[in-house]
Amino acid sequence: MADIIPIVMPKWGLEMSEGTVQDWLVREGERIEVGQALVDVDTDKISNAVEASDPGLLRRIVAQSGETLPVKALLGVLAETDVSDAEIEAYIAAFEVPAIDSEDEKAGPTFDYANVDGIRVRYARRGPDEGRPVLFIHGFGGDLNNWLFNLDAVAEQHPVIALDLPAHGQSQPKLPGTSIAALADFVLKFLDAVGESGPVHLVGHSMGGAIALQMAFDAPARVASLALVSPAGFDVAINTGYTDGFVKAQSRRDLKPVLEQLFADPGLVSRHMIDDMLKFKRMDGVEPLLAELGAALFKDGKQSAVLVGDLRTFGKPTVVFWGKDDRVIPADQAANAPPGAQVVLFDATGHMAMLEKAGEVNAALQRHLSAG
Repeated sequence: MADIIPIVMPKWGLEMSEGTVQDWLVREGERIEVGQALVDVDTDKISNAVEASDPGLLRRIVAQSGETLPVKALLGVLAETDVSDAEIEAYIAAFEVPAIDSEDEKAGPTFDYANVDGIRVRYARRGPDEGRPVLFIHGFGGDLNNWLFNLDAVAEQHPVIALDLPAHGQSQPKLPGTSIAALADFVLKFLDAVGESGPVHLVGHSMGGAIALQMAFDAPARVASLALVSPAGFDVAINTGYTDGFVKAQSRRDLKPVLEQLFADPGLVSRHMIDDMLKFKRMDGVEPLLAELGAALFKDGKQSAVLVGDLRTFGKPTVVFWGKDDRVIPADQAANAPPGAQVVLFDATGHMAMLEKAGEVNAALQRHLSAG
């Protein structure tokens, strides 16, 4: 029988178990190309489009708008015209949703915890056991799920580690200090705690980018390369309307316009994302710590740590990603990248290029990591 290719609900990130189908962006009978956006899906983290991983003719749309389906559920079917309608119907009727991670029984627990200077830190490992690790460091108010479109893609070739910084995500609401230097020192100690004493590739976003810069300056032997997404630490300008607004927001109505500043397309901010962030902010002790951290890092409406000049002698592969429509840290700061750094600017992209342009970022990351 000729090939029938399923389109299935993707697994975006470490915690996704289901998604809600929104609008189909293509029609039955349309020829599909690899990478083409097929259908919008809403998850408990973000709304995004499912992209085609195979080319072909879209013969059947199975999942309808409004349906909430588990990861790997059948969304649609690609098949050429030599496949009969009866064969397609039989395929759909016989399709069974496989168990998540059934193909990788050795994957182990999704998350682990480490104790670093008396602070309990959540982290995740993915990918092969061998090779130089890639450490992902999120930004202010974020968590390791900010990398939900990137971790598994990079883990296809490299060991990956992602952590929740102190007072973020599901790490303990306690700070090792309120400076970038204190946070960088903490992350270095975290690497020691999880058995990574050798050099690692660093991927940092926003505040996490500044932490990566500081680590490269303080401990260059521990850093194999840098990949920075809209990093802090390149200049003083920052939109403290976002950082202050995030700390102060107490309701969906308050938080929604704040989170929309992160994206070029505000439609990416789902109700689930808003609820998830409110739940995090309402954890005991979190909000005053975020306020304390924000006041120290963004004092008088400016970034307190400008670090990029210290990298002029770093001499290792560095790539900088920036969305041209970034409303949190201006994209023109990319001009301050150190000599020899690769700078990648994205049109129609805001502060979250790793989510908004995940495919391009992942491809560029793989090329960057292979050079490091």
